[in-house]
Amino acid sequence: MQRTSYTQTQQAGAVMVVALIFVTIVVFIWLALVGLIVTEHQVATRKHLREQSLEIAEAGIDYYRWHLAHDADDYQDGTGLPGPYIHPFLNANNEQIGEFELEIIPPPIGSTIVEVVSTGRTNTTPSVERTIRARVGRQSLASFGFLTNSNVWFGDTENTVGTVHANGGIRFDGVADSLVLTPKDTYICGPEHGCNNEEMPGIWGDGSPTELWQFPPDEQVAAVDFETVTIDLSQIQTDAQADGIALGECNGQCYGYHVEFHADGTLSIYRVRRVWSTNGFDVEGQPGDSQIDIREEQVHGGFTNVPIPDNGLIFLEDKTWVSGTVNGRATVAAATFPAGVDDKSIIIHDDIQYLARNGEHSLGLIAQQDVLIPRYAPADLVIDAAMMAQNGSTQRYYYQGNVLNSIETYGSTISNGVWTWGWVCEGGATCSGYTTTDTIYDSSLTYGPPPSFPATGSYTLLSWDEETPGN
Repeated sequence: MQRTSYTQTQQAGAVMVVALIFVTIVVFIWLALVGLIVTEHQVATRKHLREQSLEIAEAGIDYYRWHLAHDADDYQDGTGLPGPYIHPFLNANNEQIGEFELEIIPPPIGSTIVEVVSTGRTNTTPSVERTIRARVGRQSLASFGFLTNSNVWFGDTENTVGTVHANGGIRFDGVADSLVLTPKDTYICGPEHGCNNEEMPGIWGDGSPTELWQFPPDEQVAAVDFETVTIDLSQIQTDAQADGIALGECNGQCYGYHVEFHADGTLSIYRVRRVWSTNGFDVEGQPGDSQIDIREEQVHGGFTNVPIPDNGLIFLEDKTWVSGTVNGRATVAAATFPAGVDDKSIIIHDDIQYLARNGEHSLGLIAQQDVLIPRYAPADLVIDAAMMAQNGSTQRYYYQGNVLNSIETYGSTISNGVWTWGWVCEGGATCSGYTTTDTIYDSSLTYGPPPSFPATGSYTLLSWDEETPGN
């Protein structure tokens, strides 16, 4: 009996041990499951917070794009003070749930690209941050291979590389490699473009390819506003007076200034003392400026082989001639104020060429009136520059019987009025100016124009990257 009792007790003890082991295993499994659930919840929470921080950082980028749309040149968040700039982030119930911190990096000289660095964080876990670096840019007016505020005619010996835009109508008999644009459905084509004051389609002619022609009603094209350029000239004057080169009117002491660029990255400025008198007619049929060919000049002050200013700006309040080899980035502007009284022109004295056509060099020529090619210009002329005639025309006057060979422009040609480098007379032959014209667009000018060259339109997002911690 005692042995039987011992056996039963032993069996009961074994059952308890098994039960304890089972309970222990269940407890461990339960604890593991609870731990896993807690960990997964923490991971999910942290992931949610990270995603929320990223959304807040994105909101910072969107905010500053909106800010630039209303004040394109403000890189201090409207404060006039250095950053960073912190803004609350509100939810749909107008409750603050986080904030974004902004660092704004202004565009360097010769660029329209602004860098915006936005860091987002939540109130719940401010240590969980996400940072985005975005690049936004405005297209410069030099983003067009050719731009005019008037009607234009490209003849059968005039070829274009880059976008062509006219606020007026276009007769196109040449060959294009990019879009040809006008906001005009129809326009009145005059005798200056081989018509008899007759209504023609917005774009017409014997040129090609017609698939690149865009105008209403098939395509809606916005006009480009030339009025904004006046403000830019005034600002260029202010900036040149502060950190560039600024020279006033000759006041009868000379006919104007000649800016000559040198391959070593310097420039010289001369006073034009005597000119040749030449008689020609402009695109409006009026007598042109007869004093645009240099006969004698003299170095102006200490401006012999001086470096291009750090801000690249050269502002001259008189008639200005330009030539040479450009090594660097610069803008030459000729203007006087108030505008409309005695507007100043720029004359292409001789070849203007970049040290290399690699995007590292650029020249802006902004004339308050005309950009002109003189009577005694080279028979084969090369102009590497973004040229703009704010109130007048980019043109070569009609000089009877003066026929030249070819002109090649590399950059951008912008003309408020009618443009021409050559004149066609009866029979269709060139009777004055350049027989062959090649207009080549410099693609680096779109977001990397010459210093202070006017921009157009709103800021576009160019790149978006998340920065990893430690970078």
